[in-house]
Amino acid sequence: MSHTVHPFSHRLGILRDWRSRWFAMKDKYKELLRGDIIIREYLMKRLRGMYVGGVEIERGQKSLRIVVKTSRPGMIIGKSAEGALKLKEDLLALMRKHKLLQASELKLDIEEIRSPESSAAIVAAMIAESLEKRLPFRRVMKQTMEKVMANRDVEGIKVYLGGRLGGAEMARSEELKKGRIPLQTLRADVDFAREKAHMTYGDIGIKVWIYRGEIFNKK
Repeated sequence: MSHTVHPFSHRLGILRDWRSRWFAMKDKYKELLRGDIIIREYLMKRLRGMYVGGVEIERGQKSLRIVVKTSRPGMIIGKSAEGALKLKEDLLALMRKHKLLQASELKLDIEEIRSPESSAAIVAAMIAESLEKRLPFRRVMKQTMEKVMANRDVEGIKVYLGGRLGGAEMARSEELKKGRIPLQTLRADVDFAREKAHMTYGDIGIKVWIYRGEIFNKK
């Protein structure tokens, strides 16, 4: 029997690079990993609704670099970089609060995602936003899929919703697929993301797979 594997980790070292890039000895590894998880969870919660496609963390001997990928960089950076400075200060305060290993230099880079429709995390955030506005879930799924498939880079999309859909008493799941999603092909560039829509009657789980064609060695 085949097992369901995470599309990102399945391609690590082949197409994908790690989201945390650093090296640590045994004694510091646990502490640094805990720090990464706390920072990432804080940023995803704080920047919800700003269409963040991912957070990457790089550590050097004395430096810590956090890369936030978003399709709306202006919203995070703010007027004359006020937002970015405030976010940096809040991150330092968070690190002090949780007693994380301090780096002498903290860099916060905000990168723009040129085509947001081909990023699974951003598409999942769009669906969550629409569901929280109480729009009918089937219409949200269909409209989102059409919008994504209109993008030249995208060759297939699959969307899964699970929970009390439409406020029903009984939880169920719905799945829609358009185009092709080759999950077993290692050179297939499949982007995957999970998100939750927070409703008054409970959360609705969202999963999005986006297939962006195959990647070959540039020989």
